[in-house]
Amino acid sequence: MRKEIKQTEKVWFVTGASKGLGFHLVQQLLAEGYKVAATSRNKQALIEAIGVHENFLPLNMDVTSNEDVKKVIGQVVDKFGQLNVIVNNAGFSQIGAVEELSAEEVQRNFDVNVFGPLHVIRNAAPYLRAQGSGHIFNIASIGGFVGNYAAFSIYCSTKFAMAGYTEALAVEMKPFGVHTTLVYPGYFRTSFLEKDSAMTPAQKIDAYANAREAEAHHLNDISGNQPNDPRKAAVAFIELSKQEHPPVHFFMGVDTAALVKDKIKTIEEALHANLDLTESTAITE
Repeated sequence: MRKEIKQTEKVWFVTGASKGLGFHLVQQLLAEGYKVAATSRNKQALIEAIGVHENFLPLNMDVTSNEDVKKVIGQVVDKFGQLNVIVNNAGFSQIGAVEELSAEEVQRNFDVNVFGPLHVIRNAAPYLRAQGSGHIFNIASIGGFVGNYAAFSIYCSTKFAMAGYTEALAVEMKPFGVHTTLVYPGYFRTSFLEKDSAMTPAQKIDAYANAREAEAHHLNDISGNQPNDPRKAAVAFIELSKQEHPPVHFFMGVDTAALVKDKIKTIEEALHANLDLTESTAITE
């Protein structure tokens, strides 16, 4: 049976909350009276960034460890008695052309951006199903819908992977009264493109001039000049959580609509350009 819960009684669980979108979301949630459990690789960084609050539970968590995630989610339920809104925000950008990146660099990006959220979902789902309500936000990127960025192939692939399993997750969780929203942020003015969050390849190949150009453009020109306000993103998340029928897909940012429309146009043109060949494979016997 679906359990109705008042808005400010909801318990939010936010990963990667010591900076960026997660940090601003936690700040806004606490200001509005919500109970918030937030994780970081460094609990002290969370405390220093957000402070001490009666409704705030800062936690160390290694998102790449299923056992650690399971333990931490149990601690949240022990503390607050329930779990209502999950925000899978932890992630980082691995820059580099496909040929440049080592297997270890690729694996690390997938461990954090793809398998980390899966660990959270896997261990939070039993609580959400049992109470018959909840909302899972998976934060992808506009790079999880549009992938034509040199030097961002692996990062985009992690976000395309999240987009794929989130679409299926939305269908799987719907019968239990649990909403699922896939968020595609554009460029927000956070530290995401700074050295601690954006990793460059250990072994660069000079021949990839387009990758170096894209890398320099993001790290030197876009960083610090992003057009979107993360504080307004926090407000948008909370508004989405209040909707009776929240969207499965949510594009967030003034720069996203044009990119989405261009991608849709490209796909439609590709489909129609070879439609006869596309449909030539039908069995005609």
